[in-house]
Amino acid sequence: MSEFVKIKLKSLKANENLLSKAAHQIDVLEQNPDVFTPFKTQLQTIGLSPLQPTSLEIFQINLGKMCNQVCKHCHVDAGPDRKEIMTKETMELILEVLKVNPNFKIVDMTGGAPEMNPNFRWFIEEVSKLGIQMYVRCNLTIITANKKYNDLPEFFKKHQIEVISSLPFYSKNRTDKQRGDGVFESSIKALKMLNAVGYGKADSGLKLNLVYNPAGAFLPPDQNALEKEYKTALQKDFGIEFNNLFAITNLPVSRYLDYLISSGNYEDYMTKLIDAFNPLAAQNVMCRNTISIGWDGYIYDCDFNQMLELKVTCKDAQHISNFDSNALLNRKIIVNNHCYGCTAGSGSSCGGAVA
Repeated sequence: MSEFVKIKLKSLKANENLLSKAAHQIDVLEQNPDVFTPFKTQLQTIGLSPLQPTSLEIFQINLGKMCNQVCKHCHVDAGPDRKEIMTKETMELILEVLKVNPNFKIVDMTGGAPEMNPNFRWFIEEVSKLGIQMYVRCNLTIITANKKYNDLPEFFKKHQIEVISSLPFYSKNRTDKQRGDGVFESSIKALKMLNAVGYGKADSGLKLNLVYNPAGAFLPPDQNALEKEYKTALQKDFGIEFNNLFAITNLPVSRYLDYLISSGNYEDYMTKLIDAFNPLAAQNVMCRNTISIGWDGYIYDCDFNQMLELKVTCKDAQHISNFDSNALLNRKIIVNNHCYGCTAGSGSSCGGAVA
C-alpha cells in the first residue's frame, strides 16, 4: 500500500469498520496486477523512467497555507487556522535565486490564499523589478473578504499579473457545495471587479483564467467544451468575461483522499485514472519544467509532492538556501501512484490539460 495512503488512513477520523474496509479495499486494488499497474511501471513501458526535467521554466511558490476558505477538494488542507506562512527572509532567498537564474520565465504564486501573506505585496513589487511574468492563484473570495483586499484587482493590474482563479462551476449550488455557503456570490462579485479594471477583456493584455475541479469521484470533461459552457453561462447570467478555463483532475491527496476513502470511492477512482493513462500527457507533465517551493523554502518536484513532503532527490539542493540549478535540472523526479492524476485523459497540470 502506498505510504501516503497508510498515513492518511491513520489520520482519518472515522470508525474502525470504515478504516478496515478502506485498508482492505486499497490493498486488494494495489496487489491486483490486472487492475493496478504501479505508476513507475507504467513509465517504464513507454520509456520515460526515470522521469527527468526538460527545463526549469516555472518557479512555483507556496506563500503559506493560511486561507479564508476551507474547500472540500483542497490538496493543501488550507484554511483560516493554518499558521504556516513564508517569511520575508525566505522570500529574499528566492529573489536572490531568481536574479541569477534567468531561465525561469514565470513565477507562479499559490497558497492557501497567497494574498494573506503579510509580505505578499512587497514580494510582488520585488519580483516585478526582475521583469519576470507572474501568476497569482487567487480564490476570488479573498478580494471581497475584507476591505484591505478590495484593491487587489488594481494591484494585480499595476504589475500585469496573470490571475488564475478557481470557480468549481457556473452555478451557485455546485460551487457552494464544494467551497462553502456564499462562495459563488462572492466569487461573481470579485470577477466583476476584475473585469472592471480590464481583466478578461479582449485586447487588454490582462489575463483572467478560471479553474474547474470535479466535485466528485470522476474525471473532468473535455476542457475546450467546458470552457465554452462557462463562457456562455457567465456572460449570459452575469456579463462576466474571462480568457481560458483550466480543467484540473483531482489527485488522491489530502482532503480529496479523505473523501475517496470515507466514501468508498478510492478503488473506482484509481481504476478510472489508470484506465485513462495517456503516454502523451506523461511526456508533458508539469514537473518536467516546474519546481515547487514550500512555504518553508524546501524544494519539491511539484505542488502535490510538496503536500506529501517528498522533497527533490538532490540531497545537497533541497532548500532554497542551497539552490543548485544544474543539480535540479539533472535530478530524477519522484513519482508515485498519485501521479496518475496528472496523466489521465488529456492530462492535468496547474495550467489545465497538457495533451
